[in-house]
Formats: sequence, C-alpha cells, structure tokens
Amino acid sequence: MKQLRTYLFFTSILISGIIYSQEEPNLTERDTLPPSEKYGLRFGVDIARFIRTAVNDDYSGFEINADYRVYKNYYIAAEIGNESLVRDETNINVEGSGSYVRLGIDYNTYKNWYGMQNSIFAGLRYGFSNFDQKLNSYSIFTGTDFFDLDNNPDNFRNQARESTGLTAGWIELVLGLKVELFKNIYLGASVSLRRIVNEQDPAGFENLFIPGFGKTNDFSEFNVGYTYTVSYLIPFYKKKR
Repeated sequence: MKQLRTYLFFTSILISGIIYSQEEPNLTERDTLPPSEKYGLRFGVDIARFIRTAVNDDYSGFEINADYRVYKNYYIAAEIGNESLVRDETNINVEGSGSYVRLGIDYNTYKNWYGMQNSIFAGLRYGFSNFDQKLNSYSIFTGTDFFDLDNNPDNFRNQARESTGLTAGWIELVLGLKVELFKNIYLGASVSLRRIVNEQDPAGFENLFIPGFGKTNDFSEFNVGYTYTVSYLIPFYKKKR
C-alpha cells in the first residue's frame, strides 16, 4: 500500500509536468514550417532502486533502461539490471541474487503539441533472469513449535545450501509516462503487471525472489513492479510529423 501511494504521488507530479510543459507556445514566423520531431536513443537509470538500496539493508540493486524511437509512436525498449534480496520469513531465510534483462516495445498514446516530446505509453516486455538462491536457514513447524534444523546438522545434511545458474522467464504489461523537464532530460514513472512463464526451482525449496521479476508466492503467478527513471535523449535526426 505504501508503494502504491508513492507511485501515485510521483505520477501526479509527472502529469502536472506534462500539462505545464505543454502550454501553448508563442508562435513566430519560423513556426509556420511543418513541425518535426526528434528520433534517437534515450537511456537512463531507475532511481527507485538506488533509493531502496540506500534505505533497505536486505536489498541491493540497479537498473539501466533505454528506448529507441523506430516509427512515429513506436519505441523499442529494454531494461538491464542486477538485484539481490534477503527474504527473512517466519521459518525460512533465503537470499536471491542475479541479473536480468527485459526487452519489448512501447506505444505512445499521447499526441504532443508543437515542439514537445512527452509520452503516456503502454508496452509489452519479455523478461529473463539468471540468478542464484542461497538457503541461509529454515525450520519445520511441528504443530506446537518450530524445529530449528541449523542446530541439528544431521537433519540438514542432505539439504542443498545453495543453487546457482537458475533461470526464469516472464511476460509483463507496462503502463507509464515520461516528461521532458529540460532539453533532452526526462523524468519517468511506470507500473507493470508481470506473469511467470517458466522458472527453475532450487533443490529442496522454491524461489522466493527472482531478480527483475520480484517476490513470488504460492497463491499467484503474477507480480506488480514499478520504476522511477531519469533519462537523457541523444537525438540522431529529425522527422516531420
């Protein structure tokens, strides 16, 4: 719920930025020429992961994102990152860590005014992660109390402590917006609905965290993610609308 309120707060700021930045400009004689728009590579970072790394001792991560405008309102998009999270539950402590990539396409649904290149977009991604799962400790509930296996090595002898080289894949629907705050500098926010397509489980237990996808549970194959980005556009050329 706290993450949702934070996302709504940042989204309201971005929407206000779009409205403010698209106030009708004063036209001159030069503005009678057909308007043109910039095409190029926009790349940036997810500042939400840096903030989470700073305030949460159990988490570390970073993400680089990029998109390239290929035709009018269509963009090729990608995110590459690395994450690590320790999940300390009532009866288990597990650390998942690894790298991921998400590839897909975005469609800008927003029609900009002259000279503006803001966007409200919908996108589709395929995500892939290569990661490790480390089982730090766990216990079994006997009905009245937890039986700690860490203090009983004979019972823990046949259990795998760490599984490496695991993989997982998922698809996700992305909704977001990007606002040009200054020349070629953009602030963005997005939310995504993700669904697991395939995954490898570690020996003896299940994945509790998949880098790039997020936390998992026994009740659903879906998860929700969010990003707050700062990015810079390198314009390669311009095209008329």
